[in-house]
Amino acid sequence: MKKVQVLYSVVCAMSVLFLLSSCATIRQGEVGVKRTFGKYSDRPYTEGLRVYNPFTSKIIKISTQTENLEVELSIPSKEGLNILTEVSDLYNVLPKEAPDILRNIGQSYERNIILPVFRSSVADVTSRFYAKDMHTGERSVIEKAIRDQMMVYLDGKGIDVEAVLLKSIKMPRSLARAIEEKLEAEQQAQRMEFVLEQSRREADQKRIEAKGIRDAQNIISEGLDAKILQFKSIEAFMELAKSPNAKVIVTDGDLPMLMDPVDVDSGGTMSSGLRN
Repeated sequence: MKKVQVLYSVVCAMSVLFLLSSCATIRQGEVGVKRTFGKYSDRPYTEGLRVYNPFTSKIIKISTQTENLEVELSIPSKEGLNILTEVSDLYNVLPKEAPDILRNIGQSYERNIILPVFRSSVADVTSRFYAKDMHTGERSVIEKAIRDQMMVYLDGKGIDVEAVLLKSIKMPRSLARAIEEKLEAEQQAQRMEFVLEQSRREADQKRIEAKGIRDAQNIISEGLDAKILQFKSIEAFMELAKSPNAKVIVTDGDLPMLMDPVDVDSGGTMSSGLRN
């Protein structure tokens, strides 16, 4: 009886182990590809519990989440300099293409194809830019160019490159200082150009104002002929005649000149009245 119970327990344990070994759990963010007698199926498994025959088949799991391939590289610049930098490649595997990736590239697809393409594209693109461009707005242009070039090589491979990031750039201290001085000189030149442009605008404004004043004076001088001046002098005489104070008016017939009678008396030449 005891032997039967022991045999029953062993059979149950083996059954449980067989059942567990014939199941695979596919989590979110990954797909499974079934391989039977060395042949991969065309349809990948999505998340869930999958049952298979462990004696003839196996399920290979591949992550479809965004992966970060971070590499420290010595990249060339257009001047022929070698710059130490850390570059990140953010990529993901397209779920439907997982069977083809395993067939054509293998499970080490990151080492076999992504990393070589990544290194080659970075070196090729950065060699077309100056070292100073990696510290300016051209940095994003460089990153996009690397990503675009990688996608040319990886087209049809089932891998999507989301972004390439230049995380840190380490240059020799002397070179970094030279680039900073050049950038400062360029900024100073831009400031001087702005100041000169502002001065030119102010000068143009003053010339326009001066031209307006000159034109106004010309118009006034052209309108003041002899008859108008004579009419204005008559008006001045009329206004002086209305005044109760004693005044001495000396005129040549055109323009009056008002004098204080006291000053005239002290000079001893004229006391009052109107003289032509």
